[in-house]
Amino acid sequence: MRVLLRAIAMTASACIVLSTAGCAVLAPRTAPLDAARFAQIDHAIDSVIGERRMPGAVFHLERAGMAYQKAFGSYSYEEGAAAVTPATVFDAASLTKIVATAPSVLLLAEDGRIALDAPLVRYLPECAGQGRDPITVRHLLTHTSGLPAGLPAMPAWQGLARALELACSRTPTDAPGSAFRYSDVNYILLGELVRRVSGTPLDRFARERIFTPLAMRDSGFVPLAAFDAVRIAPTQRLPGDGLRLLQGEVHDPTARRMEGVAGSAGLFTTAHDLARFARMLLAGGELDGVRVLSRDSVRLMTTAQTGPGIVALRGMGMDIDSPFARPRGKLFPVGSYGHTGFTGCILWIDPASGTFYVLLSNRVYPDDQNNILDLYTRLGTLSAKAVAGFDFAALHKTNPGK
Repeated sequence: MRVLLRAIAMTASACIVLSTAGCAVLAPRTAPLDAARFAQIDHAIDSVIGERRMPGAVFHLERAGMAYQKAFGSYSYEEGAAAVTPATVFDAASLTKIVATAPSVLLLAEDGRIALDAPLVRYLPECAGQGRDPITVRHLLTHTSGLPAGLPAMPAWQGLARALELACSRTPTDAPGSAFRYSDVNYILLGELVRRVSGTPLDRFARERIFTPLAMRDSGFVPLAAFDAVRIAPTQRLPGDGLRLLQGEVHDPTARRMEGVAGSAGLFTTAHDLARFARMLLAGGELDGVRVLSRDSVRLMTTAQTGPGIVALRGMGMDIDSPFARPRGKLFPVGSYGHTGFTGCILWIDPASGTFYVLLSNRVYPDDQNNILDLYTRLGTLSAKAVAGFDFAALHKTNPGK
């Protein structure tokens, strides 16, 4: 296990230098994070590993240039399994939606090539009919299209063309814009929208317009084309397939049928890269002098864009206040935002305090039966408790009942 506690950007006069075995520790004299709280975070993660609910994880907490990062556990429960390191690449599952797909759509909107309130059928005319015509790009981004949650697995199918055919044949069960339902179908359609409008597949578009400008060097789809499998945390042993181990092959079965590239899942990444993405959002779309998203696109992604009659609060990508917002914990306010991934991943950002945290894990190893939802809430609460000198209670008074 490696621990990293560092000041990302500060003058020599503003910090003290300490040392621990195998790592350098830099901390500002008035630390934006309370290092005394880190042991509680470690205990929460170690406990879940000890209960064999996930074999390994990387955690990253950051505020105002000070970061705490630690790798926990191993790739698997087997004796001699490789230890997780901060450089381990994880299957990020539905973090794909907020790190690749939603920002790609918003970049095309910035380019004037997509109108966010235009009907989907303007771009994908084959989706017309059966109540789908009123669905807009905004509805897809905010999960208010009324479409069902996923595509059927049977009869067996394969390939992008069949996925699009199935997605375009789903019938809304609610009028578009009237209700929230989290749906992979929405983002499968958005991934195709990016490809159709830009003429570039989603994986390449995201690499060229998001990952490369942000120096997210370990992020992308179909990672075995770029990395040795030994860098990638394994996920599930597939039943009925000789217990074939997925290691570098996407865990999500729909994305797997789509050859690893879907708007809903397929991204592999590291805590380092997700931290760069979070810093960019907190800075209004720019990092290290490179603008990736406009300030308006960041606003649309991260503030409530659902209709007034919808209780769940979602941005054009980010979760704000819905049944899936467990990573907010008990202290971060409504107005913080983020997302989770089915494989055991979190990115959660609080703009009020300038704090974010990342969890990457392979909790689906080996049989997709482990549940770590309680850890999500604990990490959100403990991360907020580690924020030094910030009055979250005052923010909660402005959101009574939340």
